[in-house]
Amino acid sequence: MEMSLDIIATPFAPAAIGPYAQAIKTGNMIFTSGQIPLDLNGQLVEGGIEAQTHQVFRNLQAVLAEAGATLQNVAKATVFLSDLTQFATVNAIYAEYFGDHKPARSTVQVARLPRDVQVEIDLIAII
Repeated sequence: MEMSLDIIATPFAPAAIGPYAQAIKTGNMIFTSGQIPLDLNGQLVEGGIEAQTHQVFRNLQAVLAEAGATLQNVAKATVFLSDLTQFATVNAIYAEYFGDHKPARSTVQVARLPRDVQVEIDLIAII
């Protein structure tokens, strides 16, 4: 059985800043690359962890939409934080976007993220 890997690219999220795709769709699964809080011009959003987390979710929603999905299709999320003391703030914003939907999730603190951002999130969705 041959499986195709379709590259997902949308102008409604920042372009990849390296040799990777915004997402890959294969069969009924979508794997997003980690999204960081860049605007459509590739500029880091102003503000703290709240502004950064909202921008990450706007980017993820745009990528998922291009692939024919929404946050309600997400089966697994991975949240990377540069400071785990920000977990409660990020968790509250995360809950705003997912509502009653509760995908599986991992949250880890990392030593450093690209562009020294405070948060990065990637998703796996099923449609």
